Amino acid sequence: MTTTAPPETAAGPDDAPPGFAAALEAAVEGEVAFDDYSRHLFSRDASMYAIRPLGVVYPRHADDVAAAVRVASEHGVRVTPRGAGTSLAGQTIGAGIVLDLSRHMNRILDLDPERRTARVEVGVVQDELNRAAAPFGLMFGPDTSTSNRATIGGMIGNNSAGSGSLRFGMTIDHVRALDVVLADGSTARFEPVDEAEVHRRASMPTLEGLLYRELPRIVEENRTAIADGMPPFWRRACGYRLDRLADPATPFDLASFVVGCEGTLVTATVAEVDLVPKPGNTVYAVGHFDTTQKAIEATMDALSCEPAQVELMDKTILDLSRQKIEYADLGSSLVGDPAALLFVSFTGDDRDDVLARLDHLIEVWDEKGHGYHTLRLVTAAQQTALLKVRKSSLGLLMAASQGSNRPLAFVEDTAVPPERLAEYTARFAEVLDENDMKAGFYGHCSVGCLHIRPFVDLSRPDEVTRMRRVAEEIKDLVKEFGGVNSSEHGDGLARSEFNREIFGDDLYEAMREVKGLFDPANIMNPGKIVDAPSMTENLRDAVLPPAPAFRTRLDFEVVGGMRGAADRCMNIGLCRKSTTGAMCPSYIATREEEHATRGRANALVKALSEPDPKAALGGERLHEILDLCLMCKACKSECPLGVDMAKLKSETLSHYHDEHGVPLRSRVFGNIRTLNKLGSFFGPLANVPGRIPVLRFLMEKVLGIARQRPLPQFKRRNLVRWFGSEGRRSTTEATQGTVNFLADSFTSYSEPHIGQAAIRLLQRSGWEVELASTGCCGRSALSKGLVDEATSKARTMAADLATNTPAGSPIVGCEPSCLFTLRDEHVSMLPDDPNVQDVSGRVRQVEELLVEAVDDGRLAFAEDSWLAGRRILYHGHCHQKAEVGTAATVALLKRIPGAEVVELDAGCCGMAGSFGYEAEHYEMSMKVGADRLFPAIEAEDGETVICATGTSCREQIFHGTERSAWHPVELVQEALTPAAGARRKADNPAHA
Repeated sequence: MTTTAPPETAAGPDDAPPGFAAALEAAVEGEVAFDDYSRHLFSRDASMYAIRPLGVVYPRHADDVAAAVRVASEHGVRVTPRGAGTSLAGQTIGAGIVLDLSRHMNRILDLDPERRTARVEVGVVQDELNRAAAPFGLMFGPDTSTSNRATIGGMIGNNSAGSGSLRFGMTIDHVRALDVVLADGSTARFEPVDEAEVHRRASMPTLEGLLYRELPRIVEENRTAIADGMPPFWRRACGYRLDRLADPATPFDLASFVVGCEGTLVTATVAEVDLVPKPGNTVYAVGHFDTTQKAIEATMDALSCEPAQVELMDKTILDLSRQKIEYADLGSSLVGDPAALLFVSFTGDDRDDVLARLDHLIEVWDEKGHGYHTLRLVTAAQQTALLKVRKSSLGLLMAASQGSNRPLAFVEDTAVPPERLAEYTARFAEVLDENDMKAGFYGHCSVGCLHIRPFVDLSRPDEVTRMRRVAEEIKDLVKEFGGVNSSEHGDGLARSEFNREIFGDDLYEAMREVKGLFDPANIMNPGKIVDAPSMTENLRDAVLPPAPAFRTRLDFEVVGGMRGAADRCMNIGLCRKSTTGAMCPSYIATREEEHATRGRANALVKALSEPDPKAALGGERLHEILDLCLMCKACKSECPLGVDMAKLKSETLSHYHDEHGVPLRSRVFGNIRTLNKLGSFFGPLANVPGRIPVLRFLMEKVLGIARQRPLPQFKRRNLVRWFGSEGRRSTTEATQGTVNFLADSFTSYSEPHIGQAAIRLLQRSGWEVELASTGCCGRSALSKGLVDEATSKARTMAADLATNTPAGSPIVGCEPSCLFTLRDEHVSMLPDDPNVQDVSGRVRQVEELLVEAVDDGRLAFAEDSWLAGRRILYHGHCHQKAEVGTAATVALLKRIPGAEVVELDAGCCGMAGSFGYEAEHYEMSMKVGADRLFPAIEAEDGETVICATGTSCREQIFHGTERSAWHPVELVQEALTPAAGARRKADNPAHA
C-alpha cells in the first residue's frame, strides 16, 4: 500500500472513525488518499451536486476492492464506486470513501471473437474495448456520447444506452456475468442460473446465499406491484429491475438485476459482456429544419424507414459549435441557418442497400414536406464533424454557462414512446415557458429520449425553488405520456426522491426491502434509488463560499474572475479521453484524476475559495497537482467549456514564486531569447558542453536539465545575420505589400534555415519581407510563471510592431508557440493596450499566405519534385491547434503535387517547450511521446517524410524515433524544385 496524501494527513481526516484510515491503508495494495485536495477532487462528478468524501482509494485489483469494502463495513463507513466520474445525476459522489476503479483496474482480460464476448475489469473505457474488438469486426453495443472516457463499470452502474439503443438496446442487454463485491466484503459471481443452481446457492451460509433465498420470495410476494408499478416504456434506467427477476421466460440472473443499481447493492469488479458485429457501412441523412418542433415531428416518418438511429440537435448546440475551433467544421457544411438538425443513420454490410434506404428516407421527407434541405453524409470523412459535435453536445451546452447560471441535468433524461414525442416536447416547452426557463434540446428521437437542460443559477434560492417546481411538473408530464423519468442517466441524487411516487408504495417498499437485503448496514452508496434526500440538498454552487477578493496578474474575462475560469469545469470528463486529440497528455500517461484538466480546475476552485487565496496558490500540494500540466493548451480548444489550464497555471505559478522565490532554472528558461542569442554569438563553441557527459551531469545537478535530453544546436550564422547580409534582397517584385516575419527565439538562433525558407517563399509570392527581431514575445517567461517579466516583454514587442511596421500589414512566423502568444497571451496580460489589440489582429500563419500564393499562381510547384509520390506524415503543434487549428498547414501540404498528406491524431509530443528538458519531467515527457506519436512514426517506412510545425515537436520526434522532421515551409521550398535539380533528397539536415 502507498499513500498519496502528504505525511501530515496520511493518518486520515478528523471526521473518520478511529482507526479507520490505518486499517484501510494496511488492507489494500493500491493507493489511499485522505488529503484535502483529493477529497475535494472526488466530491464532484458531472452533476449539479457536491459531497465531500472521507478519502479516496485506488484499488489495484478485485482483492483491493473487497478489502476496502470489508474495512468500511467494519467501521460503518459508506462506499461509493466510481469510474470516469461523469455521472449526471450525482451517483458517483458520497460521504464515505470513493473507490476510483478507473486508475488501475482497466485491463481487458480476455476477448473471444468466436463467442463474441469480452471479459474486462470495470475500469476499461468503452472506446478502448471497441478498439481491441475492431480487428474482429466487433464492438460493444451501447454507444454512449462519452465513449472515449466512459468505463464499462460506469455504464453497468447506470444501465447506459446511447444513440444506438434502437438497434442494440441498453447495457443490461449485453452483460453476461459479473464478479462483484458484496456489502460485507465477500465476493460472488453473478450470472444466469437454473432453478437447481438457485437452490444450491441458497443453501450457502453467506450473504450471497441469503440473496438467493430471499430475492425469489420478494419477487413472488410483489408480482402484482411489479406488473403495475414498473413504467411501461422499455428504455428504463431507474429503480431496481425486479421485472427482470419476475420474468418467467428468462433464467434467474442477478448479473442483469444489478445493472443500473448505481453501486447501491454491490460493487462490480470484472464484467463479461457481449460484443456485437460492427456495421460495415454507416451513412447519415441530416435534415435541416426551421424549428425544433418540426424536426421532432419528422421522427416517425424517419422511423418508418427502419434506421439505426434518429438524433436531434437544436440551434443552441449548433451556434455553440461554431464558436469553437475544435467543432466549427460542421457549420461550414450546413445549408442556411437551421434551427434544428435531425440526423438519421442507416447501417449494414451491403453498401448499396444502406444507400438505397438513405435515398428512400429523403424521398419520404420530401413527400411529407419535412425540412428544407437534407444533407447526405456517406463517408467517414464527411461524418466526422457531425459526430464530433454530437458527442460533445453536453459540453458545448455547458459552455454557454455564465458564472453560476448553468444548464443543469434535472429533467434531461426523460423518455416517452416516440409516437408521442412531438406532443410531449411541445408540452415540455410550455412548462419551461411558464417558468421563464430557456434550454437546449438534443438527444435520441428514435427512442423518445431528449436531453433538455434548463439554465438555472443554484446560488439563488428562488431559482432552486423554481427548479424543483419544474422537476415535479415534468415528472407528472412523463407519467401522463407513459414514459420514464430516467431513460439512461439513472436516478442518483436528482431523481431518486420521486421514486416512491413513480413506482407506487408497494413496488417502492419492495425495492427498499431489496436494498436492505443486499446492504443491511446501508453503506453501499446510500441515498440513491431509495431513501434519498431532497433533490435540492447537496447542491454544488449553493455550498461554494463567495470568492474572496483577489487580484490577478492576468485578465480572466469570465464571470467570477480566476475562480470563475476554473469553475467553468462541470466535470464532463472529456480531458480523460485517451485515444484521440491532445488533451490531457499527463492524464493519459498517469490515469490520475488530479492530472486531468478537470482535476486541476477543481483543485484551483478549492484554493481560490480559501480565506486567503493568494497563500493557497502558493501551497505545495496544489503545486504538485499542477506540476505535470504541460501547458500544451489543448484544453483551451478541446474542452467544450474552454478551461484554459495553461493560463491558469501561469497565474498560479506567479503567486507560488511570490511565496517561495523564483528557481534559477525558471530564470534561465524564462529568458530563453537571451540564452539563445548568447549561444549563437559563441557558436559553435557554445554547443560543446552539450556533448560532454561530465558537463551534462553538472548541468542536471545545478539547473535540473535532464542529461539524457539533447540540447539545441546554436547557429552562428543566425537568421538576423543572414537577413541583414542577403535575406532582404529579393528577385521578385513586391506586389502584395509588406509582411513582417517574427524572428522568434528558436527559428532565429537554432533553426535559421526554416526562417530562411519561409522568407524566400514569401518573397517569391510577391511580399516585401521585414524581419521583426527586436525582442522576445514573453512566451517562455509566461510558461515559468514570470508574468511580470512576460508582460514587460509583451508591452515592448507590441509597441515595436505597432509603431514600426506598416499599418495593417500581416505578422507571420514559423514557431506557433511564439506567434500565437501575440494574439492570445498578450491580450490576457495587457487587455487594454491598443498596441496589443492592433498586433493581435494582424497575426496570420505563414501557411495561409502561401496557400493564397499557390492558388493565385504566384507560387508554382514543380510537378516532378522528389516529394511526388511521397507520403507526408504531419504532426501539428498543440498551441496551433488550440488557437487556429491545422487546416491551413494541411491545405498547404496537400497542394504539393503528387504528395499524400496524412495528419496524425497523436496527441501532444510531450516536449512542451522546457518541460521535456527538466530532469524530473523527462520520463513523463517521453512517456507522453510514446503513447501515440512515436509508434505512429515508427510504423512508417523510411520513404515517409515526417513533418511538424513546432521546434519542440521536431526535437522530440528526433530524440524518440531518430527520424528527422521537416517544417512545412521547408517541404514547400523543396517542392518548387524539380527532382533532377534538388539539393536535398529524403532527409532534413537539421540534426546533421
